Amino acid sequence: MPTVLRVGPYRFFFYSGDRDEPPHVHVERDDNTAKIWLEPLRLQHSTGFNRVEINRIMGIAEENCDQLLNEWEEFFDD
Repeated sequence: MPTVLRVGPYRFFFYSGDRDEPPHVHVERDDNTAKIWLEPLRLQHSTGFNRVEINRIMGIAEENCDQLLNEWEEFFDD
């Protein structure tokens, strides 16, 4: 589970088994989780985050989308 970005309390990462899915990141803070598709950028699901935090997380993902996509490609490129 490589961590590709940390912003405040949020950890953005992906699982090594995610290769067969479209590019996305998982986000966690404490026991709260979310999954965000990167192309196009949209929330796939979340558990525990309130709407304010989801908006904050989506803003972070949007600001860093190019980096997150590059990290995805580098990690899953054989």
